[in-house]
Amino acid sequence: MRRDEQVNATREALLAAAERLFAERGVHAVGNRQISEAAGQGNNAAVSYHFGTKADLIRAIARKHAGQIERLRERMMTGIAGSTDVRDWVSCLVRPYTEHLESLGSPTWYARFTAQVMADPAFGAIMIDEALTAAPILRLFQDGLTRSLPGLPAELYSERVAMARHLVVQMCVERERALAENLPTFRPTWHDTAGGLIEAIVAMWQAPVTPRP
Repeated sequence: MRRDEQVNATREALLAAAERLFAERGVHAVGNRQISEAAGQGNNAAVSYHFGTKADLIRAIARKHAGQIERLRERMMTGIAGSTDVRDWVSCLVRPYTEHLESLGSPTWYARFTAQVMADPAFGAIMIDEALTAAPILRLFQDGLTRSLPGLPAELYSERVAMARHLVVQMCVERERALAENLPTFRPTWHDTAGGLIEAIVAMWQAPVTPRP
């Protein structure tokens, strides 16, 4: 049992160190040696031994957070089943992410980690794959959001999904960095940050559709 606990503790230390370093410096600027040193591991091969490749390590970090976020989303969606109010569905997009970040304490690195990883096409695909593991929840969310936006063309729906995703991540990056560096934030709490994001995204979803030539 002690051996299992030691292995788990080592893995968690490596995950935490990698998440922080990737968030602060970028995915390509950080090597296994730096991660091992930051995690207090004398063995520079610790990352390879416990996780394999850098892609495997990124997947492990993403999976650790995605499961917790999707459980929050599933709980929220249970309370709005059948709703056709776009604000309800946008809340289900935003609040699980901000509530998860709040639950991590301060400072956090996951928003910046997400932004760094999503900026790389190969590694960004890993984040998308991990989100798709919650396919039933994702389908329910998409169905609900689509019901609340009748008549919105499919190509505009896809475009605004991408806009909403980037807005959520980047505004959380702004707040996360400000908290880490003890700088002023736009809003006093994560709850209020989510409220501002919801207002902006609802307005974006409900923006007029200009006919294309």
